Amino acid sequence: MILGEIARQNRNLIKWIRPALNSLNRSPTTNRVTFHSTMSIVQKRGALIVLEGCDRAGKTTQCKRIVEHLTQSGRKAKFMNFPDRSTDCGKLINSYLTNKDNFTDEGIHLLFTLNRWEARKQMEQLLQDGTTLIVDRYSYSGVAFSSAKGLDMEWCKAPEAGLLKPDLVILLTLTAEALAKRGGFGEERYEVPEFQRRVMGKFAELRDDTYWRQIDADKGQDELTVELSELVLGTIDACGHRALGKLW
Repeated sequence: MILGEIARQNRNLIKWIRPALNSLNRSPTTNRVTFHSTMSIVQKRGALIVLEGCDRAGKTTQCKRIVEHLTQSGRKAKFMNFPDRSTDCGKLINSYLTNKDNFTDEGIHLLFTLNRWEARKQMEQLLQDGTTLIVDRYSYSGVAFSSAKGLDMEWCKAPEAGLLKPDLVILLTLTAEALAKRGGFGEERYEVPEFQRRVMGKFAELRDDTYWRQIDADKGQDELTVELSELVLGTIDACGHRALGKLW
C-alpha cells in the first residue's frame, strides 16, 4: 500500500513537472520570437546624408539624382539644401549672395546658421519617420566659408552646436582646371577661384574620417551617381537603429 501510494504520488508529480519543463523549454524560444518580432516593427530612422564641396562641384545635381535613385528603390527620401532661400532669413542670404545687400562677415555667418536652425525640427521629424535626407550643404559649409574669410573657426562652430550630426558627409572635390570648365561659375559672391581653394583647405581641417568620404567629382554624372548611391545605401542600412547625434 505504501509503495502503491508513493508510485501514485510520483505519477502525479511527473504530470505536474512535465508541463512546467515544457513551458520552460518553450519560453526562451517564445521570448526570442517576441523580441525579434518587436525589433522588426520598430521604425528604422532615416539617414542624414550631406554633400559638401566647392561651388559648382555638382552637389545639387547629385543630391537630386540620389533621391530619385532611393525613391525608385522603394525608400523614403527627400532633398534639402542650404541656404533655404524661401524663408525670410533665406531671402536676406540670397540678397547677400547675389550682391544686392551687404552684411558683416559675422552677421552673414549667423544668418546662415539661423537658416539651418529653422529647419532642425522638421529634419528630425522626417528622420525619425524613416525618411532619408539628402542635403546640399550644411554646417560645414558655413564654418568653412566663414573661416576662409578670416573668422575664428571655433567661433564659427559655436552657434552650430546642437544641430543634427550627419551620418555621412560626402566631400566632392574638383581641380581648379575642372572647376573653371563648369558652367555658371563666377555668378555669385563666393565663386572666386582663390577663395574656393581656401574653402577647400578649411574643409580639410573639418574632415573627420569616421563619417566623411572624399570623392573626386570630375567624372560622368551617371558614374558619380552610382558611386555615391552605394555609399548612401550602406549608411542607411548601418544607422537605422542608431540614435541621432548632435554637432560639436
